[in-house]
Amino acid sequence: MEQGNQDIEEIQAKLNFAINAINDIAEEFDENDSEIETVARESIAQTVEDILAFYCIEIDTEVAIQERDW
Repeated sequence: MEQGNQDIEEIQAKLNFAINAINDIAEEFDENDSEIETVARESIAQTVEDILAFYCIEIDTEVAIQERDW
C-alpha cells in the first residue's frame, strides 16, 4: 500500500494472511488456557481500519478481518 498499490484483491489476500497468523497465535494462547483479550481484538480491528483509511482503501473493516476466528 505504501507504494500506491490499490488492488483490492491483493490487499485482501495480504490481510487474510496477517489475520490467519493472528489466528495461529490465538490458537497457541488457547492451548495454554489463555486468549487474546477483548481490548487486543478491538485494537487489531481498529488498526486495520486506520491503515485502510490512511491509504484510502475501500474495504470494510469486517470484510478486511473476515478470516478471524477470535
